[in-house]
Amino acid sequence: MNTYITGAVIKRLRENKNLTQSELAEKIGVSSKAVSKWETGKGLPDISLIEPLSSALGVSVMELMSGDTVINKNISSNVLRSKFYVCPVCNNVIRAMGDAVISCCGIKLPPLEAEDIDEAHEITIEKVEDEHFISVKHDMSKSHFISFIAYLTTDRVQFVKLYPESNAETRFQIRGSGYLYIYCNKHGLMKMKI
Repeated sequence: MNTYITGAVIKRLRENKNLTQSELAEKIGVSSKAVSKWETGKGLPDISLIEPLSSALGVSVMELMSGDTVINKNISSNVLRSKFYVCPVCNNVIRAMGDAVISCCGIKLPPLEAEDIDEAHEITIEKVEDEHFISVKHDMSKSHFISFIAYLTTDRVQFVKLYPESNAETRFQIRGSGYLYIYCNKHGLMKMKI
């Protein structure tokens, strides 16, 4: 990792909690001089203090390390606000129902931004009894493929992970209007309303 906790982050989080340097120091068992050195950039907290420091400041270790705090504004969660994250190392797919600090394989992942589905990723949707049969006209080679298809409505997520050399198709139960998402490993996340 090429970044570490900065003094500005520690100071901002400490002030947000209405703590003095002495109060923070007492909570984690260091001197107020140590906290002052961190905040002025003249020193860094020892690695053994990361968890106690994040706990005292009321943030996760990832939030402390990245400097990005997540404030939960979802009074009631809405599946349609979901965000997708894909790890470039292991291809892990993670979905969160709002803003989150997500890390995989030691990398902080940004949320994927969905574009409208383009002509190169043509989708066919057929109604078969109480299901949508969804197929994507797309190459499914080892180097270029659709990684997943997801169907989100206000109260449900239906998700299918796809693999190279398989078919880019699936069935989802019809659950009212929502959004269909596909993720191409070369072109990113795309969506359409259905």
